[in-house]
Amino acid sequence: MANIITVASLSKSYGKKNVLNDISFQIEEGSIVGLLGPNGCGKTTLIKILTGLIKDHTGTVKIDNDEPGPYTKSIVAFLPDKSYLPDWMRPVDAIEYFADFYKDFDKAKAEQMVRDFRLDPKQKLKTMSKGQQEKLCLILVMCRQAKLYVLDEPLGGLDPASRSAILDLIMTNYAKNASVLISTHLINDVEKIFNRVLMISEGKLIVNSHVDEIREKGKSVEEVFKEVFTYAW
Repeated sequence: MANIITVASLSKSYGKKNVLNDISFQIEEGSIVGLLGPNGCGKTTLIKILTGLIKDHTGTVKIDNDEPGPYTKSIVAFLPDKSYLPDWMRPVDAIEYFADFYKDFDKAKAEQMVRDFRLDPKQKLKTMSKGQQEKLCLILVMCRQAKLYVLDEPLGGLDPASRSAILDLIMTNYAKNASVLISTHLINDVEKIFNRVLMISEGKLIVNSHVDEIREKGKSVEEVFKEVFTYAW
């Protein structure tokens, strides 16, 4: 099977601080991958490189065999860890914005999801709760027919009851044969959907394993995470 992501000898520094240190990995098409690690380990920097937001790095990064750029942005649906929509927007405005901007956006599907999640289509974002805003942003991303979905902490502002509904939204709405990369610290909630996990510690990739390999050893992903990151707990 072809790789949707290929990373080789990737390093990134901010001044004298080395945030990513010689990272290499591949992600196959159709995979659901967890990107795990404590705060400050380099997860968000890696995501910004994959999505073309950071370019001053060393090493090789390929998305669908292309370097991050106009083509890869057209096939990658990215959910950042913070809302990027202006406060004056309402769900109806955001849906129109995405419909104008992305050819692969399913407007009717987004409108239905807004109703399903009981969001007021005419409520301004500045009056919404953090959880409501996160639901809207995730709906917008998942209504694209992308080849790769990159989700940075999609469950961070949600209560436990909402997390299950959001995971169901992710699992039932990403495009057929697409890949999903999810950065999260809520491992127990999402490890059941992962095929593979990548764990980063202090800028280094220290775990790159299929989940089946972990379970064959009688462990859960969360147990491995706690073993690896004892210093962060």
